[in-house]
Amino acid sequence: MFKAARVLVLSASALALCACASATGASAGLRPSQSPSADGDATGTPYGYYLAGQAALDAGDSRTAADYFAKASDAKPDVGFIKERVFTSALLAGDVARAAATAPGPGEGSPASRLLGALAQSVEALAKGRGAEAYAKLSNPEPDAPYSSAAVLLKPWAAAAAGRWADALSMPETGDRVVKVIAGLDQALLFERAGRHAEAETAFKAMMAEPVGQSLILPAYAVFLERRGRRKEAVGVYDQLLASDPGDPSVTAARARALHKGKPPAQLSITEGAAQALMAPAAAALSDKQSEIALVYLRLILRLDPNRDDAWLMAGDLMGATGDQGAAREAYLRVGGKSRRFVDARARLAWSYQDADPAAALKLAQETAAAEPDSYLAQVTLSDLLRADKKFVESAKVIDPLIAHLGDKADWRLYYMRGVAFERSGEWPKAEADFNKALALRPNQPEVLNYLGYSWVNRGERIKDGMALIEKAVDLRPDEGAYVDSLGWAHYRLGQYPKAVELLERAAGLEAGDPEINDHLGDAYWRVGRRDEARFQWAAVLTLDPDPDVKARVQLKLDSPLGPDAAAASSVAAK
Repeated sequence: MFKAARVLVLSASALALCACASATGASAGLRPSQSPSADGDATGTPYGYYLAGQAALDAGDSRTAADYFAKASDAKPDVGFIKERVFTSALLAGDVARAAATAPGPGEGSPASRLLGALAQSVEALAKGRGAEAYAKLSNPEPDAPYSSAAVLLKPWAAAAAGRWADALSMPETGDRVVKVIAGLDQALLFERAGRHAEAETAFKAMMAEPVGQSLILPAYAVFLERRGRRKEAVGVYDQLLASDPGDPSVTAARARALHKGKPPAQLSITEGAAQALMAPAAAALSDKQSEIALVYLRLILRLDPNRDDAWLMAGDLMGATGDQGAAREAYLRVGGKSRRFVDARARLAWSYQDADPAAALKLAQETAAAEPDSYLAQVTLSDLLRADKKFVESAKVIDPLIAHLGDKADWRLYYMRGVAFERSGEWPKAEADFNKALALRPNQPEVLNYLGYSWVNRGERIKDGMALIEKAVDLRPDEGAYVDSLGWAHYRLGQYPKAVELLERAAGLEAGDPEINDHLGDAYWRVGRRDEARFQWAAVLTLDPDPDVKARVQLKLDSPLGPDAAAASSVAAK
């Protein structure tokens, strides 16, 4: 089957919010005499407030959840797990002040929740300029507890805020290589802040010897050189970075600034440095698919540095993944028009409206593309949304000038996107040419291999060639249900029905909710004589919100004794 949705728009990670408390309300001293009303409001009982808070949390609305849990906690201050819910939901909602005020105290909660509470309290104190208090909260972190890496990285900045420069400038002990690199970068920045420039340079160079730190340390070192007036050396460092990534726009702009003696970025403030230090644990949590922890870190980061655009984008993505589109949009709107991430934020904002209000999504994309005519991302987002709205001709027209402007520098994605638009609008020769061009530029791109292979198979032409492309895509991504479906359908078109059943059953297991895969599986069941199972699959398709064309095709098969041959018979009868 085809798999051609958003090609370049950033995806978001799924966010699994807090589960229900292990203790029941009754066993914890709450009486379940009443429940929240149907509209989600509570009846005024502690238990009702708690259930309403849990429902809001499950729905991704951590802000409302925190309000309900706070009401429940006010009524039952001796019930520990409710207080912990107030703390957790407040952090997720970005209300760090409330989280700090309700953080677990000594003897309360788990070691992990106590350390997270200490982090929240330290961040809140730093944000309010109370350095000594911020440092004191991190005085004895448990080294192996969750969140300990964040505490290790935050502590030097808290020490600096407290005026404890000996503690701020000492290298923390850690066995984690990435944490070591970030701590080394922070040490260099703090040496610079203390006016000890020679030691700062030594710290930068020590971390540059670590392979894992090249992409993190070199840009910061180049800016340090700019601030010291050593612009020629800074240009050399930027050239080193561009040698490994020639198209990096931020490095290109920084090199031009250094070359033309522009004003370099100022030193980070203590709160900005602390926020930057926490970005590494946030990224690590995202990489490990610990989305809730990542969101908590991002909320702490944004309390320290409300102007950190990359954190707003990441937080918006995570909130959107929970279904809280309102909070996601608030995050995207925090990225201002002068930010280099503005178009990125507008692209995400537009996509946040796509399911509920496609017209609003398209309007946002059109406004951004018009305001930013030279932005690759703005034009690609508009093309993607036009294609999502089945405006295929218009989608292709947006890509045309991009390809013409970039010439030999146009990458495979643009040809692939335009190929999809051509194929969907019935211009197959143009589509085939673009798919072949995309494969010439990226021979092992599974999405293109699958789309072109499936197109050939589905059109009944070059079926064996199409199967070879699909097999290559499946080899590259064996757990991609769309690709396995394509391979199963190729076997179906060759009359190899038992093999088709085997593959299509596997595809349905990988993508159980996909209407087209279930439709294909029904056809394969029919061909091997499993007629009841075929009709069951087709009936299931109608429950999966299929496209109108798929729905009509399936209904025709259900209404006819001919099954998959019903469409051909109907076409003959119409003549």
